[in-house]
Amino acid sequence: MILESFKHGPLIWPTIEENEVTRTKKYAELSAAEKIQADCDMKATNIILQGLPADIYSLINHHIVAKDLWEIVQLLMQGTSLTKQERECKLYDAFDKFTHIKRESLHKYYLRFTQLINDMNIYNMKMEQFQVNTKFLNSLPPELSKFVTDVKLLKDLHTTNFDQLHAYLEQHELHANEVRLMRENNQYPLAVVANHQMTPPHFNTYQSSYNNPQLQQ
Repeated sequence: MILESFKHGPLIWPTIEENEVTRTKKYAELSAAEKIQADCDMKATNIILQGLPADIYSLINHHIVAKDLWEIVQLLMQGTSLTKQERECKLYDAFDKFTHIKRESLHKYYLRFTQLINDMNIYNMKMEQFQVNTKFLNSLPPELSKFVTDVKLLKDLHTTNFDQLHAYLEQHELHANEVRLMRENNQYPLAVVANHQMTPPHFNTYQSSYNNPQLQQ
């Protein structure tokens, strides 16, 4: 009955004579079969609307008849093949260029990667599990490199999914952050030495005499 709504249009609601006036029957006045068909008409409309991309939905959501909706959708969707191809190219490019953002937590990195893979799956852009896992691991920051090497030895990247890789690495994120902070702090003494070497000699002499009363005399 839902298919009938798509093909031939909705139920033509029967009329009734009342006080010498013809009016359309209310839902409560329909027969059992007519009520079922009226419900199927509504379901048919909802099925179409719920399955549409947002840009198409915004153009036709004011229509309420399933048959009209379906005919308009068919016309509109004919022009989306090029758009789909362009979107696929952009997603492949985003996958190729995907990388960790400085100071980004592992969890946020994982969420961004998950969103990208989900978008690719929507377009049936299937990739080998090994390829996805390798991209996920190789784009992580240097402080996680030791644990990335460990997980590559422990896990089979052909069968493991990147959700499991994330769960393993998350256990070591705190230690990795400590390693990063140590590296950053170790750069500070070098900067101090460099600045000291660049200080003019007469400035050091002045400072020494200022702090030594005997030299001041």
